[in-house]
Amino acid sequence: MNLLQLPTALVIKLGGRALDDMQALQPLLKTVLNIQQSRPVVLVHGGGDQVSALLAQLGLSSEKVAGQRVTPAAHIPYIAAVLAGDVNSQLTALAQQLGLRSVGLPLFAGGSTYANVDASRGAVGIPQPGDKQLLVSLLEQGYLPVMSSLGLSRDGQRLNCNADLAAACIAELLDADLVLLTDVAGILDQQQQLISSINAAQAAHYIESSVVRDGMQVKLEAALAVAQKSRRSIAVASWQDPQALLDLAEGRAAGTRIEF
Repeated sequence: MNLLQLPTALVIKLGGRALDDMQALQPLLKTVLNIQQSRPVVLVHGGGDQVSALLAQLGLSSEKVAGQRVTPAAHIPYIAAVLAGDVNSQLTALAQQLGLRSVGLPLFAGGSTYANVDASRGAVGIPQPGDKQLLVSLLEQGYLPVMSSLGLSRDGQRLNCNADLAAACIAELLDADLVLLTDVAGILDQQQQLISSINAAQAAHYIESSVVRDGMQVKLEAALAVAQKSRRSIAVASWQDPQALLDLAEGRAAGTRIEF
């Protein structure tokens, strides 16, 4: 059996304040359990706030450029400890507690991805699809992969990858649907009203006019790239609205749709 014989997988990216309070994620993970009855699911998470908090405790400075962290190589042990250690183990444990057969993994597990070094940002990687065999095997057996955004270069260097780009990469690898969950209901306009759908031309306008910037710009660009490759629309929605996730998983409108 291969993934083509399974229903289309759903890749869900978790980030933002969702990871500050794991117990607040219970309703969302219960929805994931519901979705998993009808289709395979992969969770991909970041941990930017948690990384920033640890670096601050250690007296280390950290900056972001265009929504992406600049990462000195000396910070990688701390970033790995947060992403692949603390956050991943907490999320995997909570999912198991709620009845999900969760498996915690770094982004590069089983060669699932490799990352090209983005030297302009230090030890930062741009993830690329690799070998899907491990993830396919897990999904076929009903497991829930929970993947951190800790990447690996072809020469064995651990790299900090943006979690939106990581989730987009896994969606491309599995030819899956993609939902990027964030702290707001979706992408908002100048009046802070939800934009229900965005195409490539509109995306360029919103970015140029700074309506969409920083972290949301990264989300939009990652989603647009996947949408254009897969010929599927991608969604941005709130982690605080489990019904929106269920609606999206079942093909109903919610959040912001990024159209190819």
